[in-house]
Amino acid sequence: MTAPAPPFWELQEAPPYQLVERKSRFLAELFPAHSLEEARERVAKQRKRYPDATHVVHATVLGERGEIQGCSDDGEPAGTAGRPVLEILKGTRLTQVVLLVTRWFGGTKLGTGGLVHAYGDAARGVLASAVMRPRIPTMHGSISLPFSLADLGRRCLPEHDFILEKEEFSPQGVTFHGSLPAEKAPALEKVLRELTRGKAGFHPTTS
Repeated sequence: MTAPAPPFWELQEAPPYQLVERKSRFLAELFPAHSLEEARERVAKQRKRYPDATHVVHATVLGERGEIQGCSDDGEPAGTAGRPVLEILKGTRLTQVVLLVTRWFGGTKLGTGGLVHAYGDAARGVLASAVMRPRIPTMHGSISLPFSLADLGRRCLPEHDFILEKEEFSPQGVTFHGSLPAEKAPALEKVLRELTRGKAGFHPTTS
């Protein structure tokens, strides 16, 4: 029998971690991010928050199974900052996060090996104290209902942990866009079919 794959994790909270290496200060911080745009916004916010910083290096892992990844050395020698941080982040199976390591140069060059070591240690430090929980796979999709059933449908969504992101109106009725735990999709589909006599259901978003 094949052993089940280990779970992916999501972030609950993580206190910042700081280290000093030959007078250079490294501050590692971990934040939730649910899209590349959100990750970029977090990096931009950090630059404004620490205008005196020399570098704001980051690594991002996104997607239900960590399939979307990216990193930046932010001016450090290629491969000495973003890539080491990303490799350490990947090893945790933590997803939907961006890990930032902000550096203030202390006047002494660390060399390529020293940079890899320092950025890696900073990433390990913040991840060591991070509080995580197993990630529950989710499904995104939509539900279209006539106006006569919209209120009834809206009331049943919370029972299935459906997170409503937006409502879209048309002459035919209302479409609810959102997400829910994948394991609860069949039950919601059954309720919607019964509610509308088979005319409506949950339609997963495909990409």
